[in-house]
Amino acid sequence: MNLTTDTLLLIEVGALLLLMSVLGRIANRLGQSAIPLYMTLGLLFGSGSLLPLDASQEFLHTGSEIGVILLLLVLGLEYSPTELMTSLKKNASSGILDALLNALPGAIFGLLMGWGPIGATVLAGVTWVSSSGVIVKVLRDLGRIGNRETPTIVSILVMEDLAMAFYLPVLSAIVVGATLAQGFVTVAIAVGLVLFVLIVTYHFGSKMSRVFNANHAESLLLGVMGVAMLVAGIASAVAVSSAVGAFLVGIALSGQVAENAEKVVEPLRDLFAAIFFLFFGLQTNPGDIPVVFLPALALAVLTMGTKLLTGYVAAARAGIGVPGRWRSGLALMPRGEFSVIIAGVAVAAGVDAKIAPFAATYMLITVISSPVLARITDTRWFKRRMQNSATTSVKTLRGDGSR
Repeated sequence: MNLTTDTLLLIEVGALLLLMSVLGRIANRLGQSAIPLYMTLGLLFGSGSLLPLDASQEFLHTGSEIGVILLLLVLGLEYSPTELMTSLKKNASSGILDALLNALPGAIFGLLMGWGPIGATVLAGVTWVSSSGVIVKVLRDLGRIGNRETPTIVSILVMEDLAMAFYLPVLSAIVVGATLAQGFVTVAIAVGLVLFVLIVTYHFGSKMSRVFNANHAESLLLGVMGVAMLVAGIASAVAVSSAVGAFLVGIALSGQVAENAEKVVEPLRDLFAAIFFLFFGLQTNPGDIPVVFLPALALAVLTMGTKLLTGYVAAARAGIGVPGRWRSGLALMPRGEFSVIIAGVAVAAGVDAKIAPFAATYMLITVISSPVLARITDTRWFKRRMQNSATTSVKTLRGDGSR
């Protein structure tokens, strides 16, 4: 039987969705996030595996990009421009701490691996930026979107994504040997677009909502999706994260429009977000993992620890209680889409080819383990430890007061 490419695409995508449905039910039964299972499934069918999926690669790649856009769009719909600006100002110092704690280990490791200054710059970005897509999905899976620490987590993610507006153009210029003037122009265009969107969002967000009919589901879905993808595409074209563009669109919408838009977009978000995590696994050749696994694991353990410290300190500065500080740190651990993008830019420019499988393995370790670690704060053991610590603190204070 001769099957056309379109027919094979339908068969591959259909089979994958059915398998993901089963994995999703298993994860739900176990009380875990389905993300690690989706990524493991991708590894089984990725490049270099026994059953590579060739016909559906391009479709799944596009679907994964839409997944990131929808994850950040829906997250943005839950915040107002005022809340965003207040949170960014409040957590600016935490953003600087985040960069220092998480970019430096990657840069040092790149030098130790013998990849030179360019390799160090690449790994600094890989270890610095957390995965907005993975983190938002985990927060939603665990029912923590409304938690007190979530705005702090979101503000750090937004600052990281905005920082990529500086980092990616600079990295692209460095790896291709561009002049300082060329790099400056690229960065200026990217930063200008981000500032423009932020200003428009902050001052005219409520007026933008009036363009949409909150009570007509079909036109609302098409309109919001259209604007989000258009802005995300423009942002990506000038080397700004498409996720940032989608997030700002969500921020710009308010009132009943934002509330109803979230409801109509959610089913699409769930579908394409699952494809996003599946595609991460598909991109990795299992045969490349053993060679780089141990150094990637060492760096992952180190930088998951620095992210834990980053989230803990940021939440403490925001006045969040101890359990919330732990939830913040554990939530920030996974790296994701930017790790792949950054490594891809480096390899395409002729930097050491080992960087790509190293970054992919590093990313997979953090993404697969982080959703599991994030549940530590829900365990009886952790809650008991928090209660014991609180009791000890109270007794200590009483003792000090009686002296």
